[in-house]
Amino acid sequence: MDGTVLVADDDRTIRTVLTQALTRAGCKVHATSSLMTLMRWVEEGKGDLVISDVIMPDGNGLETLPRINEKRPGLPVIVISAQNTIMTAIQATEADAYDYLPKPFDLPDLMKRAARALDQKRRATPAVRPVVEPASGQQEDLPLVGRTPSMQALYRLVARVMNTELPVLITGESGTGKSLIARAIHDFSDRRTLPFVVAAPSDLEGMDGPSAVIARAKGGSILFDEVGDLGEAAQGKIVRMLDAMGDSAPRVMATSQKDLMERMEAGAFRQDLFYRLGGVSIAVPSLRERVDDIPLLAKHFLARAERDGTNARRFAEDAMELIRAYSWPGNVRQLENTIRRLTVTSPSEEITRPEIEMVLGSQPAIEPLMGGGSGDKLSSSVAKHLRRYFDLHGGVLPPPGLYTRILKEVEMPLIEIALEATGGNQAKCAELLGINRNTLRKKITDLDIRVTRRRKLM
Repeated sequence: MDGTVLVADDDRTIRTVLTQALTRAGCKVHATSSLMTLMRWVEEGKGDLVISDVIMPDGNGLETLPRINEKRPGLPVIVISAQNTIMTAIQATEADAYDYLPKPFDLPDLMKRAARALDQKRRATPAVRPVVEPASGQQEDLPLVGRTPSMQALYRLVARVMNTELPVLITGESGTGKSLIARAIHDFSDRRTLPFVVAAPSDLEGMDGPSAVIARAKGGSILFDEVGDLGEAAQGKIVRMLDAMGDSAPRVMATSQKDLMERMEAGAFRQDLFYRLGGVSIAVPSLRERVDDIPLLAKHFLARAERDGTNARRFAEDAMELIRAYSWPGNVRQLENTIRRLTVTSPSEEITRPEIEMVLGSQPAIEPLMGGGSGDKLSSSVAKHLRRYFDLHGGVLPPPGLYTRILKEVEMPLIEIALEATGGNQAKCAELLGINRNTLRKKITDLDIRVTRRRKLM
């Protein structure tokens, strides 16, 4: 890695670690805790890359981005922030940041992104765009909080598509926040001053139903919520409505917790509607797929409850361990309702593990995977996949060795995800999987799985 990197962060530890890592990689580094100093360096022509925090003692790093773009068009800026909300990712994208990473960040990951930024030469001068300002109170009330890679990838995708004309299909289990994603796309887009209309099946009834929905939207956004539940007649009306849209048409979005591809193949969902709605597909991960976000969300909901007038609460350490370990079949909505109940019923400032056990005791441990009301569990999903695999061979048997290949397909992601969940700790991973540590090591070698111990900065 070659070049000069300007690092701006008010945390001395982060400045030191980044300076050491970048220097070892072959870069020259100038580090500061001041945005004023950073801007002086930029104006003097120093630096091939900027790595900047958002909240600084003398200003906001995001608000500095347009000035950097104006003074040095094409100078890449990587934003790092402890504000792990969708708003930060959107603001960073709107202000033409090269990349965005939440704190605590993975140092090797940041180094890879820095190397790409230094290697990549901008082909065109980026346009300077204003930072999007949310409506009053919007940022605080938006529970789209997360710093896991899956949520950060979702944030980046939302930021990229929010000002396009493409229709958006948002999929995910019940309670994951699909409608919130749709609302965020509208509220932070160029259409945010126009209406956001949620079209219910009853809105499509009658001759004037579809045209009335379009008229209500006034060029804003229309959301078809849970389109997988709509019958054939309602689906047909949506298709005709979309085809009738002319100039100044509203943005179209849809949500579904059902697998529309599967329903389409089964003849239960119109193919023409599927392709009209699926311009961009956004998959919202379940809460059990982003366990590291659970403590962050839990604290977010505690803080919200306190703002709403309840007494301040905190979780005992073993209580938080139980919250992390629970599967949360109802996802973020279930977590929010559970914490709201605990803030009301808990007699003391510290919420204990027995209190959580009492609340969760009567709730199911897990629910079927996404697939709608069919009740499909993992075994059924695997069976469908295998039947499709055999069908693709057109009546000819697949190549020999199928048993080993299929087991490898299941075993490899299981071990990779378990390693990720345990931070690369093989002893913990073996305990989690219920296998011998030597067995785990052999499988890692045989399956050629890369193990990385996560190093994170606070």
